[in-house]
Amino acid sequence: QVQLVESGGGAVQAGGSLRLSCAVSGDTSRSYCMSWFRQAPGKEREGVARISGYGSTTYADSVQGRFTISKDNAKNTLYLQMNSLNPEDTAIYSCAADPAHYWCQLPWTAARFPYWGQGTQVTVSS
Repeated sequence: QVQLVESGGGAVQAGGSLRLSCAVSGDTSRSYCMSWFRQAPGKEREGVARISGYGSTTYADSVQGRFTISKDNAKNTLYLQMNSLNPEDTAIYSCAADPAHYWCQLPWTAARFPYWGQGTQVTVSS
């Protein structure tokens, strides 16, 4: 069992930055694939960034070069640093865990992640 709690969302102007955190509890004795997803109003949930148990990362094209995913194993926390935000980044952001896999699997879909946080709202104004 894994429990995930996000924090750090909020409202920011275009060009600004936010850092999201995802506190992990439960199965924290090993590393596994984790991901950030987002869902904007009227749109499907999409993968934003993911990190394997090894630490290798993958980003959606829309955030490549602007967002950075990282994890602090000592603090059992996953992060998403978001820079150069634009209104298209407005969404509910959720962290997700796939404890069954050390390496992240393809396809990169929400269905592959059995554990989810409650989500945190990010609003970017122009």
